[in-house]
Order: sequence, then C-alpha cells, then structure tokens
Amino acid sequence: MRPVTRRQADHHAARSAATVAQVMSTLQRLLDAGEAFSEISVQRILEEAGISRATFYAHFQGKSDVLVRLTNDLRASLLTLAQQWDPSAGPDSLARFFEEVIKIHRAHQSVITAVREASAYDSTVDDFYTADLEGFDETALRSLLSDQSAGLTPTDVDAVSASRIIVWGGAQAIAHHIRVDDGTGDSVFARELAQIWWHGAYRRPDSTT
Repeated sequence: MRPVTRRQADHHAARSAATVAQVMSTLQRLLDAGEAFSEISVQRILEEAGISRATFYAHFQGKSDVLVRLTNDLRASLLTLAQQWDPSAGPDSLARFFEEVIKIHRAHQSVITAVREASAYDSTVDDFYTADLEGFDETALRSLLSDQSAGLTPTDVDAVSASRIIVWGGAQAIAHHIRVDDGTGDSVFARELAQIWWHGAYRRPDSTT
C-alpha cells in the first residue's frame, strides 16, 4: 500500500471540510425557510445536500450534531460579549449589553429557535443550550454576592433565587420578544430589562429598614 502523500491528505481534508460546510449550510437554509427542526429528517438533509448517508455519518453523529455545530458562530459572538459583561455596572451599561444580546440573537434567530425546540427532547442540544445560561447565572450570582458584601445590594435579596430569575427569565423574555417584535422595540425592551435587573435585584430597596 502506497503511503498517503501530504497533497493527498490535504485534498481529503479539503473535501471533508467542504462536505461538512455543505451539510451545515443545507440545514441552515431549511431553518431559515421556516421549517421546524423536528420536521427535518436526516434523509431530507441528504437529498438537499446531495450526499450519501454513509458520507453524512462519517462526519456527523446525527442531525442534532449538525445543529450544535451550527451554533459555533453564535457561541463565539456570545463569548466575546460575555467578556465585556459587568452586571453591577449600572442600568445604562446593562441596557447596552442587552441590546447587543438581542442583535446577536436576531442574527441567529432560526438556529436559536431550533436549539430551543430540540433542547426539550435531545440531551445533547439541551447541554449546549443550558451551558451558556448556567455560566451567566453563575456570573450574576457572584456579582450579587459581591455587591451584598459591599453593602450595595440589600441582604434580604436571596442571591441564588434572584440570579436564577433574572438570567433564565430574561432569556425567555428575549426569545419571546424577538418572535413578536420586528426590531423597532429592541432598545426599549433592553432598557426595561436592564431596569428590572437593576432595581429588582442589584439595587432593590432594603425592606428591612
């Protein structure tokens, strides 16, 4: 058997990358067209992408694997944004942050809709969906506890419950807002969400005084 040359290896890698890109773009196109993820079969993806079942499974574990890989750009954008996040920086800073979150979610709306749908019955997708929210939850909890220690957040705020409500509830609210609003209300929505975070948790009036 002849050894595989560098040129042959590079050619194989390029073909493999092209196949992966073709499958992912096919699923993206179907989702952008408004098709529900649960209604898109692997066979449909194969037919639309023009590849064989064997080729598909040589690169993906299943259609959920394709969906998770489609979220790479979304995760990269959110990670970059998260590095700038300071929950206790004030309502104006929070509002600007939420505007950016909404902008990113609008750009990936069809994929996010599919992820939210699939997370209800697919543990692989659910693990992805909850990982980032859990990270934001932990960050919000740490900042609330830090502000409590500094005397900025009232001690009667239950930091664990508050962080859970504002992060997970906020994610649900953003998802619903994007579905029902054409984008003209994004700034107002971001401002109201920031005010709820700030005055409902971080600077809630102390009920013990």
